[in-house]
Amino acid sequence: MMMERNMRYSSGGGMSCCLSVLAALCLSAAAVARGQLTDCFYNYGCPQAASIVKARVSDAMKAEARMGASLLRLHFHDCFVNGCDGSILLDGSDSEKLAAPNLNSARGFEVVDAIKADLEKACPGVVSCADCVLALAAKYGVLLSGGPDYGVLLGRRDGLVANQSGANSNLPSPFEPISNITRKFANVGLNTNDVVVLSGGHTIGRARCVLFSNRLSNFSATDSVDPTLDASLASSLQALCQGGDGNQTAALDAGSPDAFDNHYYQNLLSQRGLLSSDQGLFSSADGVATTKALVQAYGASTQRFFSEFGKSMVKMGNISPLTGSAGQIRKNCRAVN
Repeated sequence: MMMERNMRYSSGGGMSCCLSVLAALCLSAAAVARGQLTDCFYNYGCPQAASIVKARVSDAMKAEARMGASLLRLHFHDCFVNGCDGSILLDGSDSEKLAAPNLNSARGFEVVDAIKADLEKACPGVVSCADCVLALAAKYGVLLSGGPDYGVLLGRRDGLVANQSGANSNLPSPFEPISNITRKFANVGLNTNDVVVLSGGHTIGRARCVLFSNRLSNFSATDSVDPTLDASLASSLQALCQGGDGNQTAALDAGSPDAFDNHYYQNLLSQRGLLSSDQGLFSSADGVATTKALVQAYGASTQRFFSEFGKSMVKMGNISPLTGSAGQIRKNCRAVN
């Protein structure tokens, strides 16, 4: 019965699919047995899944343009812990939401709830939280911000446990040297190019003062600041953050904060990266040998950045997915069934 159910739903998902060839592949017992992600996983089980997700993300971004970045970040922070299994969405004492990298910063959970509610009305028990509510929501957050329209492979199922300690140890920190960050990427099968490309997601979104105040030398204009931080940017950030509680926010890309473009890399070339981990891709001793040339290349070509970003997102989305009969399809993304 499980094989029959998986075969029934193993085709489709809002991505283009050649019905005469790819549908047969998606429905084949061999493909199901291998637990492969496909670009057409929901074509029969919930053909409207992608349009439902896109509509909800569009509404959320009309209300707050920053939401596109928040949904992208949720997908990233999910995949680096337990793989891409929706574990970041679970509530409870071991919730990843309570881990240091996510506490008071991970957001967009209400949008996730709304997307899931719409999907459950249209196709009860079919679409996983890890798939359409994270992977596709991230895609549309990027696309509706002006970014590339990359394909999303689908077929993930939802995990049964969160991993707060894993979130604390596995997620890259903005305070870490590039060598540490590169190692954490390598631990999940991503390479140095993926580090630079996926960091480009910081072309949208905002960060709290607490995440970059280490570069501002106690917020004093008379003290030296990080020498890799542009002096005029440092002055404006000091004015923003001085005397606050660390929760004030600044745009990760002040030049075009809500537009997905390659301006992030151009910022790094002029020492205007907000986080030390961003600027480290171009300026730090341990990052410059392997990442500086990539920053320059993506800063010079939007087309190249967009093409590589889509490839790296697909690669990241394939980190240890649960497929076949593993995990479950949660009815509520915040709790197991």
